[in-house]
This record gives sequence, C-alpha cells and structure tokens, in this order.
Amino acid sequence: MSKIIEIWNKPSLVLKILIGLIIGCLLGIVLPQATFIGGLGTLFVGALKSVAPILVFFLVMSSLANASFTDKKKFGTVIFLYLFSTLLAAICAVFAAKIFPVKIVLTGAAEELSAPSGIGEVMKNLLVNIVSNPVAALANGNYLSILFWSICLGLGLKSIDSEHGKAGMKTISEAITKIVRGIISLAPFGIMGIVFETVSTNGLSIFTSYGKLILLLVGTMLFTALIVNPIIVGICLRHNPYPLVFKCMKESGITAFFTRSSAANIPVNMDLCERLGLNKELYSVSLPLGATINMDGAASVITIMSLTAATTLGIHVDIPTAILLSFISTLGACGASGVAGGSLLLIPMACSLLGIPADVAMQVVSVGFIIGVIQDSVETALNSSGDVIFAATAEFMEWKKDGKELPL
Repeated sequence: MSKIIEIWNKPSLVLKILIGLIIGCLLGIVLPQATFIGGLGTLFVGALKSVAPILVFFLVMSSLANASFTDKKKFGTVIFLYLFSTLLAAICAVFAAKIFPVKIVLTGAAEELSAPSGIGEVMKNLLVNIVSNPVAALANGNYLSILFWSICLGLGLKSIDSEHGKAGMKTISEAITKIVRGIISLAPFGIMGIVFETVSTNGLSIFTSYGKLILLLVGTMLFTALIVNPIIVGICLRHNPYPLVFKCMKESGITAFFTRSSAANIPVNMDLCERLGLNKELYSVSLPLGATINMDGAASVITIMSLTAATTLGIHVDIPTAILLSFISTLGACGASGVAGGSLLLIPMACSLLGIPADVAMQVVSVGFIIGVIQDSVETALNSSGDVIFAATAEFMEWKKDGKELPL
C-alpha cells in the first residue's frame, strides 16, 4: 500500500489533474451514460465544501490566539489590493462592453428569482450575515460570519492567556489541515468526475447560442488575469509578476475553474500559501476575506451583462454613467456572497441604474444561468487565484524591504 501511495505522489498534482481532465472529457464523449463517474466530482466538491468552513474557523481562531500582531500593515495592504483590483476589473469590463458590443435574444420567460432591489439591500444582507448564528454559518458556509466569530473567539482566547487553549486550537487546526491535504491529493479523480458531468450533460451546443457573449466575458476576465493583475503586482513588487501570477493560476485557478466554488478552493489556496512560505497569521484570515471581497470576475460579469442588456434594448450609456456602474458593480460584487445566487442575481440591481425594466433584467439573469458552466468557471478561477496573488504580493512587499529573496 505504501508503494502505491509513493508512486501516486511522485508526479505533480497539476499533471495528475490535467490527466484526469483529459480522461473525463473522453469518457464524457464516449460513455455519457456512465453517470457514476460524475459522482466522483460531486464527492470531491462536497468534501472540500464540508471541510473548508471548519478549517477556516479553527485556523483563524488559532492564528489570532497565537498571533504577535506584527502584520497589521500587510493586512491593510491585502484589503486595498483586493478592492482596487475588483474596481479595475469592473472598469475594464465597461470598456470591453463598449468596444465589443454584443446583442442577445431576450425572448424567454424571466426566472422566478428574488433579486436585491439596490446596493443598500446588498449591504444590509451582508451585515445580517456577519452576525448570523455561528453553527448555522459553519453548516451553510457563510464565511463572513465564520470569520467574525472565529476572530472574536481567537481574540478571546488570546486575552485570557490560556496556553492550553491556544495549544488545543493549534492542534485541531493542524489535524484539519492534514485532512484537507488528503482530500486535495484526490483532486484528479474529482476533476475527472466534474469534467465528465459537464461534457456529458452540456456538450458543445452552449458555444453556438451565446458564443459572442461568452467570448466577451472570458476575454475580459483573461485580460484582467493576464494584464491588469500582473501590472498591479509588478508595480507593488518592482519585479517580474508573471512567475507568481502563473503559479497561482496553475495551482489555484485550475481547481477553482472546475469546482466553480471559491469556498471549496480555500483549502487549496491555503496549501499554496504555505508552500510559498507566507505567514499563516496573515493568509488564514486574508484568504477567507478575499473569497468575499476580491471579486474581479463577479464585477466583470455584473458590468458586462448589464451593458449587454442596454445594447440589446438600444439604450445609450455614456461613459460617466458606465464608470458609476463599475463602482456599483464593485460594491455589489463584494456583497455577492451574502445574496443567494451570487453575482448573477446582482445584475438587475445594476440594470436598474441604466433604466432597464426588471423583467428584462431577469431574462438576462436567465441567460447568465445558461452560460454559467463557462462564465462561472472562469469567474471563480479569476477570483480564487487573485486571493493568493494579492495575499502573496502584500507579504513579498515587506520581504523586499527586508532584503529577502522572493520565491519566484
């Protein structure tokens, strides 16, 4: 058994995931009726989603209980980079939608969904979620509430100076981390199942119906990932940003693309941060926070879908209004995790700024769900890989000041 495990661990995880991806595609085309293969993906994502809230809760609590609080400046830098990159992503989406306008057919019935009426409701939902029941938060994966209560308990443990309590939290967090590593090592099988499910269910028909819109969304998000974010990192570090960007995209973005869940990808990101040598006190808090406020992909989707609706209806949107839309999209994207349905249900809120009727806006949401297999995958990959990129950038800035060599 130990030899089998040794052979399994020899190739890199990314290589094994790529092999799983290819096998999943082939099986989806050749044996679409073998639905049990898709179950592997369901089990993998379910396991990650289940363990991630517990991991974050105990890791944040342990980090704060044992923290020396020397990283306040770095934490502030991380938050700024998260919000700034999200705003730039929304602005890029404005110009992309203006340069490459797309029209879509809006003839289908609107989805029976409840969208927030405005940014005030989004922020209210966000604040309510922060103080929700901690047990319910763990069960539902409400990371804002998990962060809030774990910070409170971590600071409480630190204030009473209980060495046994601190040691206990550290032991539990290390045990959960080992479980997470075991789950991540099975990612190739999970990815194979997810890809099989996608290929056997959707095929390639989605590209023909909404090809131009998909290209616009994916192209804009790739521009943010490969041009905008590297420029931010390069300016901050005065160093070639692409080794860090490509490493994060490869090791975080690939799994996020297929799991389509920032929450499920938090353990993957934490494992990557540990291998980059980052401070656990910093990334154990910043990564779950990034899953909420670092929303480059969500801001891009909200902006582009809203402007596409305006183009379809023949509504002229001037540049000042479009820039205002990008600010609204940024704020809305940061609150997306507090609204059922995520970024797509914030489209009507943005559409209301452009004078688009609610029933038409909900038809745009319906289109979003149709192309969600691709749109949501790329969006999650951009969001999740960015969490690590900017957490690392904030810490590497301090390393450069101290004359330490960057692991890039």
